[in-house]
Amino acid sequence: MVTPAPERPLLVLNAGSSTLKFSLFDAAATDTPRLAVHGLVDGIGVHPRLVIGDAAPRAAAAADHAGAFGVVARWLEEHLRGAPPTAVGHRVVHGGTRYAGPVAVDDAVLAALEALTPLAPLHQPQALAAIRGVRDHWPSVRQIACFDTAFHHGRPELVEAFALPRALFESGVRRYGFHGLSYEYIAGTLPSVAPSIAEGRVIVAHLGNGASLCAMRGRRSVETTMSFSALDGLPMGTRVGDLDPAVVLYLITERHMSPEEVSTLLQTRSGLLGLSGVSSDVRDLLASREPRARFALEYFTFRIAREVGALASVLGGLDGLVFTAGIGEHAAAVRADVCARLAWLGVRLDDPSNRAHGPTISAADSRVGVYVIPTNEEIVIARATLRLAG
Repeated sequence: MVTPAPERPLLVLNAGSSTLKFSLFDAAATDTPRLAVHGLVDGIGVHPRLVIGDAAPRAAAAADHAGAFGVVARWLEEHLRGAPPTAVGHRVVHGGTRYAGPVAVDDAVLAALEALTPLAPLHQPQALAAIRGVRDHWPSVRQIACFDTAFHHGRPELVEAFALPRALFESGVRRYGFHGLSYEYIAGTLPSVAPSIAEGRVIVAHLGNGASLCAMRGRRSVETTMSFSALDGLPMGTRVGDLDPAVVLYLITERHMSPEEVSTLLQTRSGLLGLSGVSSDVRDLLASREPRARFALEYFTFRIAREVGALASVLGGLDGLVFTAGIGEHAAAVRADVCARLAWLGVRLDDPSNRAHGPTISAADSRVGVYVIPTNEEIVIARATLRLAG
């Protein structure tokens, strides 16, 4: 059954490394857009499929993200009976030092975002392909870029700097932080879901194929585990996370790997996939009997707990811990293992609540409130697009 076309359609595009997600909202007569339909093109360049809502996937011709946008645009034109969306909002991973909030896209913005591609090579080109696709297809439609780095803007230099010469910091070599749209949503939701911790010292664990932690005080970013790029911090599905830079130098000078080979290793062959040799997907690892799959999961939860401890020291204590994103929302075993490692902080889980995925999963005697809150980056983008595009 096809959802009726929205009266005032607002489109949100979220380009991943091998996916293009889209959400169509109805922005008529409300300050909060209503989701009408969600879909995606996945397997781009390999086995691309178009998936709309709960319908069965169907094959799609999408050799790259430009082709994936063409697939989405054709479906939308059919669904909207030829009318373009009123505005389009984009998730853009990197906004650099310039963009501390959503911005309308023009030629100057597009050029600035293009220059940031080396800082987010797995995500920035894909978002730019979607922006250009909209320009080519619907040239008069206003586009709004929303940045994963923006939530972390405004932190002091003490937090953002590396121990490198000052000139490099001024040129943009600094700790940016990512997953900001997810953290912005959680920060906005805390007063209603977890009012007792909302304005306190909270660590949010965004655990998905990409993973990071964010320490918040008063619902603002204080510190986060990702830094100059989305490769740093926690181990992820295929990304290495924290790594001694001497390893990179060793791989280049002693193993004679090219920079491109090292990048491929660190970005696509490491993390849970590299540790396990089985899969980058936590669901596969939890189901596997391979010892290395178990080791990969233990390494993952060990590193999460270690970083929670470090961030708690930055905050001067901990009032709340929030799990979100695919693994954080659905993998009860991962949450249980992380929390068991944090018993020294006073974290106590209620096992039945954890197995039921919350929203409150801490025991009554836990000194730290623990919650599971599903994230929603798309509604953050939709609201910003409605606000800026009018």
